[in-house]
Amino acid sequence: MSFIRPLALLLAAVLSSPAQERILTVTVSMPDSLAKPSLTLFVAGNRPEFGNWHPATAALERVNDTVWRRSWTFPQGSVLQFKITAGSWDDEAVYRADAVPGNTIIHLDSDTTVQLRPIFWKSRLKLAKPERAIVGTVRYHRGLTGAGLAHARDLIVWLPPSYETASAKRYPVLYVHDGQNIFDPSTSFTGHDWRMDETADSLIRMGRMEEVIIVGIGNTADRLPEYSDSPLGDAYREFVISTVKPLIDSTYRTKPDRRHTSVMGSSLGGLCSFLFAWKRPDIFGAAAGLSTSFWYDDERTLKEIRGHSGAKKAVRWYLDCGGREKELLSGYRRMTEILKKQGYEKGKDLEYHLDSNGVHNELSWSRRTWRPLLFLYGKK
Repeated sequence: MSFIRPLALLLAAVLSSPAQERILTVTVSMPDSLAKPSLTLFVAGNRPEFGNWHPATAALERVNDTVWRRSWTFPQGSVLQFKITAGSWDDEAVYRADAVPGNTIIHLDSDTTVQLRPIFWKSRLKLAKPERAIVGTVRYHRGLTGAGLAHARDLIVWLPPSYETASAKRYPVLYVHDGQNIFDPSTSFTGHDWRMDETADSLIRMGRMEEVIIVGIGNTADRLPEYSDSPLGDAYREFVISTVKPLIDSTYRTKPDRRHTSVMGSSLGGLCSFLFAWKRPDIFGAAAGLSTSFWYDDERTLKEIRGHSGAKKAVRWYLDCGGREKELLSGYRRMTEILKKQGYEKGKDLEYHLDSNGVHNELSWSRRTWRPLLFLYGKK
């Protein structure tokens, strides 16, 4: 009896204690040619401690002339993703001469030290000629500015196969965030694009998808606040509604009404797309989010939608997630259930998909863009 009671007390203490914490240490060793005295290195990743993907927030500490290091404590089991930069995404660290690296991904089950040895910056990387050109016709609109936004950005507009010949035909429009990542591998964040041009062109020519104009809106250094529920997010949404959409509707043969206007994005771009349609259903009749970051800002958007007691909004929703995106799975599943409880029906005004092997990058998204395209524009 004297043995069982202390054991029970110990078990109770363990069960009631907070999750055990583990230490991640990141060490970066730079070649002498890059390790200038003025050089500061940063971790940019998926946690506030990593700057929420801002390239110049979470600085490493310089240990000596060529080594930088820093340690963080996170709950055991955390899934951490990050890159190393010298303060901008052009100065992202690369580790081989022919490819932009993917995220460093750590499943923090024990104290872990990561040692990285970059060879130079992405801006110096001489990528091989892209294996393909953009499929179809694209046009560019450069340097658009908007009230309350600090940075100009470019648009890339993809025109469907019949646009040049069917002069009387008008088309719905899909607006996509992170526009430099969707058509062109030479401008994409990782060197892989979403292949939306190839996918849409193939589905249209197969007769499975309605023809659509796709507008890629480039991101900026303010991507995180612009793509979230924040004052800059409000300014970005107003920029798209008041500047981008009027430009597209006056330049191209569009169907400008809400029923033919959709928005799409991935990660924070997925969150942004959801907010666009939720807050302005009079403009956007559908939204698609791939690997949506519903965790961001203490799950603010999840809480807002869960607490909605008004009428069901006339919006069609597409959501998906990768099975290997552990930090996103809970938000994806809960948002799906929230929408169903509010009356949205799978296959009608709601579609969702779990890609069991999906990860958080452009290559993975390129393999499933056909799903939201068919949901939004598929022919019966």
